[in-house]
Amino acid sequence: MPRRERNKFVKRGQILNLKIEDYAFGGKGIARLKNEHGEFVVFVPNTLPGQLVKAQVKKSSKKYAECKLIDVLQSSPDEVEMPYQDIPGAPYIKLPIDLQHKYKKESTLSLFKKIGKVDNIEDYFDAFISSPNVFHYRNKMEYGFSAIGYDKTKQTDVDEFTLGFKRRGTWWMGENLEKDSGLFDEAVETHLKTIRHYCEKTGLPPWHAPRKTGFFRYLVVRKSHKTSALLFNLVTTSHDLSKFDLTAFAEFLVSLFGDRLAGLLHTINDEIGDRTIATSGSIKLVYGKDKIVEELLGLQFEISMKSFFQTNPKSAEKLYSKVVDYALEDREAVDNSVVLDLFCGTGTIGQIIASKANNTKIIGVDIVASAIEDAKKNAQRNGIEGLQFYAADVGKFLTEHPQYKNNIKTIILDPARAGITPKTLKKIINLNAKRLVYVSCNPATQARDIEQLGHANYKIKKLSLVDQFPHTAHIETVVLLERR
Repeated sequence: MPRRERNKFVKRGQILNLKIEDYAFGGKGIARLKNEHGEFVVFVPNTLPGQLVKAQVKKSSKKYAECKLIDVLQSSPDEVEMPYQDIPGAPYIKLPIDLQHKYKKESTLSLFKKIGKVDNIEDYFDAFISSPNVFHYRNKMEYGFSAIGYDKTKQTDVDEFTLGFKRRGTWWMGENLEKDSGLFDEAVETHLKTIRHYCEKTGLPPWHAPRKTGFFRYLVVRKSHKTSALLFNLVTTSHDLSKFDLTAFAEFLVSLFGDRLAGLLHTINDEIGDRTIATSGSIKLVYGKDKIVEELLGLQFEISMKSFFQTNPKSAEKLYSKVVDYALEDREAVDNSVVLDLFCGTGTIGQIIASKANNTKIIGVDIVASAIEDAKKNAQRNGIEGLQFYAADVGKFLTEHPQYKNNIKTIILDPARAGITPKTLKKIINLNAKRLVYVSCNPATQARDIEQLGHANYKIKKLSLVDQFPHTAHIETVVLLERR
């Protein structure tokens, strides 16, 4: 067997200082290395043209390398100062929003050309929809406790009690959130250091990731933009739980947030895995209610701590409005007919369509049983009829319900980031629907699926982009396809 040729530019684990020159889809900055062997491309996520960054090589091939961002050494000339604390979850917060939109639009359309093989994608472009709230738009945030912090002066890790986010590029080290990040609720983030001091004074230790020990693990907060109510979930291990007064902690939160505090939940998570809610853990209500109510386009939705719900509800209204516009553009394909809402989650899109269409029956299908339960409860809460929800794998559901073949005109698709599996996509194509409205949080897998749909004579009629997550590389896409 021939020996693998050694990379003449970089090796795995190497630390590099790189000047970012260009931008690729998904927030990957492009740097180039040159030497006597030629030119070599390096991708660094969450970086911008003009930045000088420190990065570590994670993957290397003959043609390119992929790196992990460690630090931004020099800002881009396009970046501006912001009054918010810099956090890993908002890598582009210093970039003016119009430039963020420019990068997102250009890189996404380029993706449809390269992966989806749609050369004239600009001809179908409909709208770029901005988030109504550029700052403080999130309705959920997870803050992690850590026994290892970071000393910026000495540029090394230190033993300290932290509550905030993981330091960029690490899994074992936390950084305190000392002030508003600009993403979530300003009052919550301003008081987070006060909550940290309260927990630290108990003498109980925060989670030590390398040792897999500690008491405090996470503080999760959900917010209703409709009512401004806050729902807290304190995640701890069971070790030394008897030494922590949960009722006193609830009273402390009331002293900080008053009537805004809807409830406090406590979750026990003794698993070593890095997640907020353990598969074998328990969750109980300590104070108030275990749900808050959010409103989208006039419909009300009850949200529990485990519920899936759009993170940016104001932008979600814009997203769903565009989906409904595309779905109802051909009323004959919706009114007095059956619409399949596949990968429906909590059934929000189906409920909105049912509330606006005439005598339409919505069949919602999703594999997540808890999401389907939420969908049924919310439909009942909103008094919407003509909805049926099934907790099932979409592919298996279509196999078990052959009656929909040749009898469906409109299908709504909103799959997870991985897109639609080839077998399931084939079953969807075989339904012979006239129109598809495909919603995606990952345009790369959507473009892949659209190429296959193209072979089945489904052609793009319209494409819109929705900025659900300002200051990140994420973009939501809505595509209307019609069968020739």
